[in-house]
Amino acid sequence: MSFLLLQLDSIFQGEVIKRPSKHCKTPYVADVQLENGEEILGHSLSLGCCGLADKGSSVLMTCPTSSNPNKKAVCSHRIDLSLYNDLERGEEIVIGINPKLGENIAEEALKQTCIRNLINVQSYTREVKIINSRFDFAGIDENGKPFILEIKNVPLADYVDVPKKERKNYIDEIKNKQFNEKIAYFPDGYRKNSTDVVSPRALKHIQELEYIAKKRTVRAILCFVIQRSDAKQFQTSNVDLIYKDAVKQAYQNGVEIKTIQVDWNKQGQCHFIRNDLPISLKNGEFIYTLEDLKRRF
Repeated sequence: MSFLLLQLDSIFQGEVIKRPSKHCKTPYVADVQLENGEEILGHSLSLGCCGLADKGSSVLMTCPTSSNPNKKAVCSHRIDLSLYNDLERGEEIVIGINPKLGENIAEEALKQTCIRNLINVQSYTREVKIINSRFDFAGIDENGKPFILEIKNVPLADYVDVPKKERKNYIDEIKNKQFNEKIAYFPDGYRKNSTDVVSPRALKHIQELEYIAKKRTVRAILCFVIQRSDAKQFQTSNVDLIYKDAVKQAYQNGVEIKTIQVDWNKQGQCHFIRNDLPISLKNGEFIYTLEDLKRRF
């Protein structure tokens, strides 16, 4: 079942020329050339997003300043989506790379009751500080029980989940995969050392969700929003085994792990695809809903 969750206004397509910008050295700003040849500054909230918003990338942007022309801003546009082309397979998809979009998608999913086992919530609030973290949502579920909901944006997927330097060892396996057979994964990104965690903030969130879950009085929920349509499963990434172990442990101690998968198009429309994407936390062990098990066996 597919239906509209979000609609972005006034979409502009362009190509990233340089990041960081030659005019503004923060890594969150890129020089982007629009289709009409004009060069503008684009706010890249996801930095380079592992190549999806770096030099040579085709991106789709919105123009937040158009709704508030009196607001002074360094960037006239915001990079929200990336156009991904698989030239070998002749396929193209649109990927949501702005992390804030993940939170907005989750809010619409709450309203339209399409987060599995979190339907008809009585109330919720965004950005609530609990313990030492600011979580994306806190509210009361349909049964009157409090819940905490943390959202993680997932723009990345590949046919194998391995460090980039090892990918060349899987060429034959990759060639045998269909375009829509990718593994969506989280997290990935720059690390000074290969043994460092990718996101200390994400690690803190899951550890504090585990602490909350152990109290058994509040539902602690971690939801991964997969903003691309070409993945057939999700897993915590093999490039960060510390985070992977932490999520598996938290799940065993009562943290609920969920996914939402959406499909973007060039018109800035985001459609819900499914909320039952198979989830692997470690060693190919999957979390399945009852419906998944019935379909599988």
